[in-house]
Amino acid sequence: MSQFDNVSVIQKANVYFDGKCVSHTVILAGGVRKSVGVILPSTLTFNTDAPERMEIVAGSCRYKLAGAADWKTVKAGESFDVPGKSSFQIEQTEPLHYVCHFG
Repeated sequence: MSQFDNVSVIQKANVYFDGKCVSHTVILAGGVRKSVGVILPSTLTFNTDAPERMEIVAGSCRYKLAGAADWKTVKAGESFDVPGKSSFQIEQTEPLHYVCHFG
């Protein structure tokens, strides 16, 4: 999917890790929530409340789920799933554009 139609966008950006991750929340019909953002080159740890699917739109990164021994690589057009009530590390050397699908 290259665009979301008929959505509401929360005006205020979500800014994390001193500006290394910036996203906007979009709300689709029926109340489905997603975030669309960019992560600048860094290694960051995110905590999850609900399950998440990280869809990579542009760039590539390595990620490691909580408890995993190995890093995995994903690139544009790919995604990875993170369980709820968990965490993951993400590392990239170039700006990464992503969509986070919640639930």
